[in-house]
Amino acid sequence: MPVTIGYDENNRLLLSGLACNCACEHNAPQQDIYVGKGLIEKLPSYIEKRGLGTQCVLVADNITYEIAGRAAEQALRSAGLTVTLCVIQRKGEMLPDETACGEVLLSIQPETQFLVSVGSGSITDITRVNAMRTGLPFVCVGTAPSMDGYTSVVAPLLLRNVKIHRAGVCPDIIVCDLAVLSTAPLSMIASGVGDVLGKYIAHADWMLGNIINDEPYCPTCGSIVLDAVNRLVDNAALIRDKTEEGMRILIEALLLAGITIMVIGNTRAVASIEHNIAQFWEMKQLQYGNTPPQHGSSVGVATRLVWPLFKRFAQEDISALDLDRIKAGRITHEAREAWMIHAYGEEGGTQIMRENPGDFLTWEEQERRILRAQACFADIRAILDALPPLSTLDAAMHTLSAHMTPEEEGIGPELLSLSLRCGKDYRTRYTLFKLLDECGLLEDYLGGR
Repeated sequence: MPVTIGYDENNRLLLSGLACNCACEHNAPQQDIYVGKGLIEKLPSYIEKRGLGTQCVLVADNITYEIAGRAAEQALRSAGLTVTLCVIQRKGEMLPDETACGEVLLSIQPETQFLVSVGSGSITDITRVNAMRTGLPFVCVGTAPSMDGYTSVVAPLLLRNVKIHRAGVCPDIIVCDLAVLSTAPLSMIASGVGDVLGKYIAHADWMLGNIINDEPYCPTCGSIVLDAVNRLVDNAALIRDKTEEGMRILIEALLLAGITIMVIGNTRAVASIEHNIAQFWEMKQLQYGNTPPQHGSSVGVATRLVWPLFKRFAQEDISALDLDRIKAGRITHEAREAWMIHAYGEEGGTQIMRENPGDFLTWEEQERRILRAQACFADIRAILDALPPLSTLDAAMHTLSAHMTPEEEGIGPELLSLSLRCGKDYRTRYTLFKLLDECGLLEDYLGGR
């Protein structure tokens, strides 16, 4: 049964067809997700329906407070709720770092019953991790359709300018007012589109992991993601024009992608090598003292970068790989440690290696993966051939005036080259780039980049 979307009379999102017999552990979403117009004033009634209490901390930054935070505060106070404000003041971009997380934590009092985030990615994530640590429920009011993390249970954060991931909780209530979302700059809307376009690559990599490593794959979540991205591509002009239908299509794509995270408890369906590369750019730019590009925008650019490699590998003949040559060229444990420190820095490299010990492969495991790829190459080719032509992505990105190249993201040749070589090492999650590396083909594919 395909997954279908509907809404009740209160603009609450209704999903059916989530049942699945796959090997993944499934969790049925219990959240209340509202999509429509004029929803901010209804916020108190949504909270009352869930029985969250009457005392909250409202988290926003100096920009999102003016966009929707002030209206949310007034709606809550008018309904008799007690609101403690945590408005994070920044001259530039508000980053989800240890300082911002600490500001939220110090705003929480013993009497606080729930949290309210008003913002997009960063605000939602710093609230999410604090909700997890304090055991408090939280409500999310979205301000831009710029990323898929509203429904996530994972918080991407910064610790001393190193990108980390920490367990969080999904909001009990998510409110996406289409009138508010349509006020977002086109660059943020294009960022949301870029984040969604990356799902093509994430889905292909997930299926590769299933083939090579018997990783559990959920066809229901896979179809949710592919249906959402296909619908977005077909309606890019409506999204560009910020029509009500266009905003609904984009936010539904982002929410549905995020719902897969709730269903299977991880980000496998929505993030892979394209996200690894984008996150590396963000980390490095911060270390250089530069303002990082928007996450979704970088994901879109990284997706374009890796796309030709996926298509090329579909035409590869790996039946005659020289296993002896590959074995002789294997990187030693010590050399890999040195490489990780070089690529990610002392703290970042050490932390990534500690959290991903499975990336130190024995030769026996590497050989098994190569032989499995050779035996199952027809299945691998079918997955890669199913990816649409790159022109499909380019058309959508052109329509949104999205960044198309690393140069537009402020990524120079040296950083670009490094990111394409170390993106595979960011986490154990299997990707085509890992397969290329294990088959001794990665450098040939990257050429002079």
